[in-house]
Amino acid sequence: MSTGATTLRMLDRADKEVMKLNRADIGAVYEFMHKFRHNPENPGLHLKPLGGDSRLWSARVKKDYRALLLHIADRDYLLVSVKHRSEVYDDLSRYAYRINRVTGGIEVVDLTPVGDSIVGRVVPPEVEPEPAQKPIFDAYTDAQLLELGVAEPLLPQIRELTTEAELLELLDRAPQLTTDVLFALYDGTPYTQVLQQVTEPVRAGELVDPEDFQAAVQRPATQVTSDDEALQAIIGEAFERWQIFLHPTQRKLVEKKYNGPARVGGGPGTGKTIVALHRVAHLARQLPPGSDKPILLTTFNRNLAADLRTRLLALGGQELVARVDIVNIDRLASRVVTEAKAGGSRRVVDDNRVPDLWSEFLLETGESGWDAEFLAAEWTQVILGQVLNSRNEYFKARRPNRGRSLTRVERDQIWQLTERFTNWLEARGVWTWRQVAQRAARLEMDRASATGETSGAFYRPRYRHVVVDEAQDLSAAHWKMLRAMVAPGPDDMFLTGDTHQRIYDNHVTLSSLGVNIRGRSSRLTLSYRTTRQILADALQMMTGEVYDDLDGGEEDLAGYRSLLRGARPVFRGAQTWAQERDLITQQLHAWGNPTDGSVAVCVPTRDLAAEVISRLKADGLPAIEIGPDGPTQPDGVHVGTMHRFKGLEYQRIIIGGISDGLIPRQLINSYRDSDPKRYQRERQRDRSLLFVAATRPRDELAVFWHGTPSPFLTARLVQRQVP
Repeated sequence: MSTGATTLRMLDRADKEVMKLNRADIGAVYEFMHKFRHNPENPGLHLKPLGGDSRLWSARVKKDYRALLLHIADRDYLLVSVKHRSEVYDDLSRYAYRINRVTGGIEVVDLTPVGDSIVGRVVPPEVEPEPAQKPIFDAYTDAQLLELGVAEPLLPQIRELTTEAELLELLDRAPQLTTDVLFALYDGTPYTQVLQQVTEPVRAGELVDPEDFQAAVQRPATQVTSDDEALQAIIGEAFERWQIFLHPTQRKLVEKKYNGPARVGGGPGTGKTIVALHRVAHLARQLPPGSDKPILLTTFNRNLAADLRTRLLALGGQELVARVDIVNIDRLASRVVTEAKAGGSRRVVDDNRVPDLWSEFLLETGESGWDAEFLAAEWTQVILGQVLNSRNEYFKARRPNRGRSLTRVERDQIWQLTERFTNWLEARGVWTWRQVAQRAARLEMDRASATGETSGAFYRPRYRHVVVDEAQDLSAAHWKMLRAMVAPGPDDMFLTGDTHQRIYDNHVTLSSLGVNIRGRSSRLTLSYRTTRQILADALQMMTGEVYDDLDGGEEDLAGYRSLLRGARPVFRGAQTWAQERDLITQQLHAWGNPTDGSVAVCVPTRDLAAEVISRLKADGLPAIEIGPDGPTQPDGVHVGTMHRFKGLEYQRIIIGGISDGLIPRQLINSYRDSDPKRYQRERQRDRSLLFVAATRPRDELAVFWHGTPSPFLTARLVQRQVP
């Protein structure tokens, strides 16, 4: 019996192979790893070296399966593959195990010649074989490709690639960095940009010894699972692949030490939420023992807040969740106000009712000099949004993105009106979520500024770390509240978000709110959710817009890409809404009428959603409404407005009602001349809604309209419509 401890890690690639086995075989792998760690010399394991590579060994998992192991050092092994016993010796010539000279991580290189393996994704029937042409990567030397981190054993094959089909076949089995680099180059990204955006973030921090496997296995670039607890989590039914996989670029962002607030941006499906969740887990691992919740994980959307809790529980179990306060931002503000007994018994009404409330107030008081929409926006975005407490503060306040300038006399009039309006609301026993956020921000700011001399109490921040997902949706008041909840310092705030997906009218400059992310911003560019075909059309819908970076600069989607392939999205128009509803049911029939919750219909308004639900039910299809807390049932065909789809994803989606007047909304045309900046802002918000909806499906997308198509659908997309 062996007495020394044995280390056995599982390479991420082997983990993916194991997950394809049936449940009994997955359990056998777990039992094998447990036995191996206890005693690798156990005769039943048949541990022995294999020819061809002195580091490669095999061991018996069960009768028909063998584990391939790299012998890293004395009593230190890495599980690199689990194979049927008939395939073990074939693998000796097929695979090479190397240390990447750039990342310093261990890579498994599949040496099968292009043309001898099966492409992982089915090439759509409309894709014709490409004619022979010059090699794709002729413009780059071997030295340049190696500098980018391409796996050296694959260079001969890379040199022979002439078609996209050949490239995709190779990338389907290439190491991760090789895949990222070649795909970026093929998409036309300049060499220097690939070096900066793809290679540098994963480069090892020290000189790499290509023979030192003991050092290589410790680096973040070698994706491993290292203990029984993590492996049991993999086997658990609720645990999904994404929750244990982090791209090396993402892992560096998760584990990095920041000197202050940091932000991770990126397009839909690039893994921002995954990064946020793993960041929480990483921070939690650094905490001293305790029973408090020093980490806050928050977001704007209630659906997403509930989903974050579920996913974090799956990621780290109850022990992790017990140290994290997971709450939607408005609920957090409400909690602060309730603790201070500052809200009384008032009922909170939704912010989208504010313009109607202002209209009612102006009508009731006989005020006719101001537009209700303008006053509602000025009150929510400037006065409440910036937590302004006095007329003098309002006189001095900047009013970014508000369009029309105001004189001092006009500001005085508006301030008096807002004071009367808030009293009017209070008399009715109601207030808005924006008011709650403003009150909570003021309470937290006052609490943070209190000193022992004035209060007799020592100030203790509510949290040690704050992590925000979908950061683009928070208002200035939210940010002021969060800033006061955590002391400035290393790793204080970590934000993920994409301003291209801003669907609420919250425009902020973080540095003006005490959240300085300058020099600590990163961007993810690889989409793991949707296909290249869907992504290309979604990006077409964004043509012509300029988006901010949450800190006064501009942000674009340059380099945003996907490695997945699928069918081209369907675009179809109808003369009437009734005829368009026919198209929706026809498309569902064409998809086989799936009712397992994998298909959804997305439309601009609640009225349209209700009519779609009625039509589907008349056709015998179980239509399930997506409410404020998500779908009311997991199965059926999910139907909801565009706002409801934030944070959701489906296998297939139909987006209906993409007609001019619905997207963008006709009512915003009244601002075209009177308030051009607001017109542009509202138009951009509607475009973002469409972009969010178009990037929710994983495999197939259909876009329908009636009458005149939305101007967001470019001529190229409309002309592609099928008869």
